[in-house]
Amino acid sequence: MSNPSPWLGSDRDPIAGAKAAGRSDASERFEVSVILVRRSAAAFDEHVAQLHAAAAAGGARLTRQQYAQQFGADPDHVASVRKFAASHGLTVSREHAERRTVVLSGTVAQFNAAFGIDLQRFQHPGGSYRGWSGPLHLPGDMHGIVESVLGLDNRRQAKPHFRVRPSAGAAAAASSSFTPLQLAALYGFPAGDGKGQSIALIELGGGFVAGDLSAYFGGLGVATPKVVAVGVDGASNAPTGEANGPDGEVMLDIEVAGAIAPAAGIAVYFGPNTDAGFLDAITTAIHDTANANSVISISWGGPESTWSKQALTSFDQAFREAAALGITVCVAAGDSGSSDGLSGDHVDFPASSPNVLACGGTNLHGSGSSISSETVWNDGAGGGATGGGISKSFPLPTWQKGLSATKATGSKTALKKRGVPDVAGDADPQTGYHVRVDGQNLVFGGTSAVAPLWAGLLARINAIKGKPAGFVNPALYASQGATRDVTQGNNGDFAAAKGWDACTGLGSPNGAGVRKALGA
Repeated sequence: MSNPSPWLGSDRDPIAGAKAAGRSDASERFEVSVILVRRSAAAFDEHVAQLHAAAAAGGARLTRQQYAQQFGADPDHVASVRKFAASHGLTVSREHAERRTVVLSGTVAQFNAAFGIDLQRFQHPGGSYRGWSGPLHLPGDMHGIVESVLGLDNRRQAKPHFRVRPSAGAAAAASSSFTPLQLAALYGFPAGDGKGQSIALIELGGGFVAGDLSAYFGGLGVATPKVVAVGVDGASNAPTGEANGPDGEVMLDIEVAGAIAPAAGIAVYFGPNTDAGFLDAITTAIHDTANANSVISISWGGPESTWSKQALTSFDQAFREAAALGITVCVAAGDSGSSDGLSGDHVDFPASSPNVLACGGTNLHGSGSSISSETVWNDGAGGGATGGGISKSFPLPTWQKGLSATKATGSKTALKKRGVPDVAGDADPQTGYHVRVDGQNLVFGGTSAVAPLWAGLLARINAIKGKPAGFVNPALYASQGATRDVTQGNNGDFAAAKGWDACTGLGSPNGAGVRKALGA
């Protein structure tokens, strides 16, 4: 192999306020995911471009077997990674040609030598993590075959986007709440149970308890769906017993999606909360031939600016694979308004990928099948609010061309980059969802609930249609009546407006309209 040289774009910025606290233990052993570029990239890009055209929505898609054969990792590239690993004493733990992933195992000292870095321990107010400064170094002949190297840095990459409604106080007394079935009725979801479909849920911690699921679905009067746990990179279904922790996210996702589509399979992919673990869980769900998921729901994320360039690239490429395979990916847009918890305007990732259906949040009031009001979810100072805004990393997709974001001041900004979100649904904890977590009956809100709500709707439509809807964004943007426009409220710096806006996107679901738009 040629001499190593800096690999542009591989730098990893420290967490704000973090300080190096000494070198990592040289003998510490861990795993790293090497993501390779795909074969026949030009042909793949052409295929995805056709799917992204509004007129082609619902068109021909690849099978998982076809994708692996045509666009998986090049065997020669895999061999190069093996050779690179052997030269540095690293072990190839796993190879996934269809996922373009080679997992390497080694020590801090071995990875330091292999990538020309000095792994340090970083301390910050939220804890500590392993990381480095500066670029990675790779042999020159590997620069063109490696897309990303993830897992060297093991900071917690994402957080769940749910909020628990307080059980006492004036706000709680004045609030209302819904079961997922009541929301399905309010939003006019078509009748159905998602039979023959599989919904994938991506989780980065916590777990579910079968007894809670039985009690919850029994209380709704629907059959308990078949739920399977899939461990990724050593993670597993591991309930913590804390309803306000990751268990809350896991149970919310299962209960919302499962109530809407109880005859669909629910596959829960548990991965470590790192960039490598998150991506590996997603690509495992995409390429899982056993469960054959047609919809993926993701309720975890973080500000786009806190991700590395290589991670942004590999996640987005994974979502493009999902589109090519006919899989819809629904992602929560975040719960911290237009700032996403930072200063200035920020959008949440992976919701900001142009290859996912980004799901924002509303405050909803109604009963039966009649909605009396729906506005942007914003609890005000110190509370939660739907994420939304304009990406700084991803280009403007064709289906958003000509759109503008309305600022809270009333001015309009023409979109030059990807706008977030695409759609919305009830997310305010004050008009939240009945859930059962760790033996407790609670009310949850957050955009975490909106992603599985849309996932359940799409599973119903897929079952009615007899084939997956796949990448739905072009069809939804091109359709009149697929969504209920939300025109009141703001998420901080952006305001709702007629048509698409950077708070609720196109609006909340009109089930019959979505069904029609997707040709069911």
